[in-house]
Amino acid sequence: MTANRGNLLPVYVLADESGSMGPYIGKLNGGLASLHEALLGEPMAAAKVRFSILGFAEDVQERLCLADLRRESTLPELFSRGYTNYGAAFNALRQRLPGDIKALKAEGFTVHRPAVFFLSDGQPTDSGWEQAHGQLVDRSVTPAAPNVIACGIGKVQPSTILQVATQSEYAFVAIEGVDLGAAIADFCTALTKSIVESGRSLGSAQPELVVQQPEGFRMAIDVV
Repeated sequence: MTANRGNLLPVYVLADESGSMGPYIGKLNGGLASLHEALLGEPMAAAKVRFSILGFAEDVQERLCLADLRRESTLPELFSRGYTNYGAAFNALRQRLPGDIKALKAEGFTVHRPAVFFLSDGQPTDSGWEQAHGQLVDRSVTPAAPNVIACGIGKVQPSTILQVATQSEYAFVAIEGVDLGAAIADFCTALTKSIVESGRSLGSAQPELVVQQPEGFRMAIDVV
């Protein structure tokens, strides 16, 4: 029997790579690079996290898979392309979760429920995405169903972000008039803080997912 090597939190960044993100994708890549640098300075917290980046447009491209950020020299970049397909994103994540969890458990870790940080700047172009989302978050269908923290910028509707988040307190939209580049930077800062605090929590007697509200955002439920 493999010895227990400790607790792990799988974290997925599910990022919109559609064409409308083109002017801001550099800011997102820069924010993720800053996240990486910050986690290198928090090795105890970083040790508790395995980090994946999935870019979605009309399909999903895996940019990083279950990485220990302490062992990564740089992070891969996201690219602007195509149109916004939510269903493809949720289906791809649902299909990969069982294998990811199995692989981490096979390494001897206790695996906590995954956390997905979703970022989009537009409404989905596909119909039926709600069914794909429902299957992803239904624990009877997907035993490793994740907690989804959803952040919306640009033209995405608060009601849509509320549907994507698994709890209303996990749904945030950028305040109207905020520069989108600045909003993306704030998203990355909050993501960093959430990962660091959650990683620290996994080393405590009462591990929990910690979610930081990004500056420049408000709860989506407040603006519906």
